[in-house]
Amino acid sequence: MLPGDLNRRNLLRAGGILAAGATVNLLPGVAFAAPAQGATQKTKTVTGTFKPNVPDWYYLPVKVPQGVKQIDVVYSYDKPAVSPDVRGNACDIGMFGPEGYELGNARGFRGWSGGFRDRFSISASDATPGYIAGPITPGTWHVILGPYTVAPQGMSYQVQITLTFGPQGKPFRPKPAPTSAPAKQRGRSWYRGDSHLHTVYSDGRRTPEELVAAARAAGLDFMTSTDHNTSSASLMWGDHATDDLLIVNGEEVTTRSGHWVASGLPAGKWIDWRYRAGDPKDFRRFVREVHSVGGLVTAAHPFAACFGCTYEYAYELADLVEIWNGPWDLEDQQSVTTWDGLLRTGRWVPAVGNSDAHRPDQIVGLPHTVVLADSLRKEDLIAGLKAGRSYLAESASVTVNFSAGAGQRTAGIGDRLPVGTGTPVTVEAKVAGVPGTTVTIHDQFGVEKSQTVPDSGSATVSWTTYPRYSKWVRAEVRRPSGGTNSTVPNAMVAMTNPIFLGED
Repeated sequence: MLPGDLNRRNLLRAGGILAAGATVNLLPGVAFAAPAQGATQKTKTVTGTFKPNVPDWYYLPVKVPQGVKQIDVVYSYDKPAVSPDVRGNACDIGMFGPEGYELGNARGFRGWSGGFRDRFSISASDATPGYIAGPITPGTWHVILGPYTVAPQGMSYQVQITLTFGPQGKPFRPKPAPTSAPAKQRGRSWYRGDSHLHTVYSDGRRTPEELVAAARAAGLDFMTSTDHNTSSASLMWGDHATDDLLIVNGEEVTTRSGHWVASGLPAGKWIDWRYRAGDPKDFRRFVREVHSVGGLVTAAHPFAACFGCTYEYAYELADLVEIWNGPWDLEDQQSVTTWDGLLRTGRWVPAVGNSDAHRPDQIVGLPHTVVLADSLRKEDLIAGLKAGRSYLAESASVTVNFSAGAGQRTAGIGDRLPVGTGTPVTVEAKVAGVPGTTVTIHDQFGVEKSQTVPDSGSATVSWTTYPRYSKWVRAEVRRPSGGTNSTVPNAMVAMTNPIFLGED
């Protein structure tokens, strides 16, 4: 049996397709009429059961009449006991307005909270974090349910919809973040930023004020807000911005085939997530959409162990790959190994590191990316990141200066040193703030030079090679003991993107 009294015929009614080849899965809906005289609210409840073989998304139609000023939704589902090796029940929720819910329909999107909240409210004046405030227009709205994992026993759910009638409230006025942080503007310089961060606008535990305070305390110059599957946070960052921290808009696009980060988005820009890697045309479509507004696509935590988190899409479509996510662990090592393998085959996707911090006990800026940019403007930061002019660091106390030179010619991180194959090239890594570590210089054959850093935390490591032998070089700084920021031995402390050697 399908949910409630849903059958195959009902699955195909009312529109037929969400996107080419994708079936619309409609639940039995509810219709509201105007309330009796004197009444201000009406509530209806829908129940049903999902079986383990259900699709990713279901849509519950809600017919909303004239005169509604607020919609409230509360949902719940059972959580039967399962054995440790079996996934239990988890269900996401969101909302689309009467403008439509077709794939990519940003006009219809009204919010998403995944499984973080059991209720939400939308009105013209206000909305629950993760949802978009705006007029409650008459028509058919759709609650979207996403059975993330379903226990073998099935998932019994209940959705309660309450409409409140009356005049629309005062319109919500967005206040996006400023486009500059004048106190940190240094022209062409190295800027530190964490571009994967969460607040209460999705499943984070920090308020926007708390996240800004944590980013400033970490010594960052910029941060990117990347709440899951919603653009709502980008409409309010102006209330929390300071003149010493640039806030960039983004979204963690959380699909069932892995997560990717869209960064550098205009305020209010929403990117859809309702597809899998088996539909590559959909991923390409939204990659193009991000690029069309000047943004970047980052493959997030490629080997994260949680269900649906591992990145399954094509790396060549991504602008960046997040090879270091939070405190260093074995998943990060697997990401670096894969990234290095791609680099050896001639496919370079610039590497970044971000904290992906959700809770106050997770350190913002561990790690972060240090990027060489012409200014602390979003466009210049994006250009530097896309060019790979960057290195990764565990904290603001860590600095790396990595270069390659031949005679009067030098090249820095992300650049090419165009000299002949027989020209000697001196590679130099200067590090500071890294006591108790080892610096290594790599090329396509692996580690070529290794040197222990003294207790001062500073060292200069040099190595000479030839473009005939080394296609590229890069540097790593690791702490053999793991240290306070990792329980894994040989933990990363800093890492550069490559410098390429030789003529094109």
